[in-house]
Amino acid sequence: MAEPTIDTGAGPLALRTSPLAHLEERMRAAGVTGARGVALTEWPFLTMVNLRVDPASGAADRIEKTLGAPLPRLCGHTSASGPHTVVWLGPDEWLVLSQADGTAVTAELRQALATDPGSVVDVSANRTTLELSGPAARQVLEKGCPLDLHPRAFGPGRAVSTTVGPVPVLLWQVDDRPAYRLFPRSSFAVYLAHWLIDAMSEYRGPEVP
Repeated sequence: MAEPTIDTGAGPLALRTSPLAHLEERMRAAGVTGARGVALTEWPFLTMVNLRVDPASGAADRIEKTLGAPLPRLCGHTSASGPHTVVWLGPDEWLVLSQADGTAVTAELRQALATDPGSVVDVSANRTTLELSGPAARQVLEKGCPLDLHPRAFGPGRAVSTTVGPVPVLLWQVDDRPAYRLFPRSSFAVYLAHWLIDAMSEYRGPEVP
């Protein structure tokens, strides 16, 4: 999925306030440049649709055609096509991340599901999106994430549910800059942002031998 776009047009959607809007300047100021650089940004209002369906069913085939991407079958795997990225959450559960309108995506997936068992739920308001990027991004996450984030174990396209500090998140490595997107519940977003800002602070100084 490409860099997100944010709706700034007229109408009710333009009146939304993201959980971290008041921290935008503080997150920007916390950024570090250079060889130990790291930056923190919020991408608010991304479309997120929770999908549950039997992967062996005809409905799953129709959903894959609608998305233009296969439903990943293994833990940690993702697939992508156009504005959509599909993240594996469980044997019969996925999260569809999209730059497209949430109402339209949800309607299309429900039409593909038809009367087959399963569910399609727009959960866009449930989480926000933080992006941590730069040469030191992995080291910042390693301060509080139990996963092995070394490239031999976790690389671009991988996404899993884990914790960062005490906060449950969906963690997705987008590319090898590296850049990671973290999806916390909106109610935990402020705590996580403060935790990351604090974890970034040491990279302003020289590396201690």
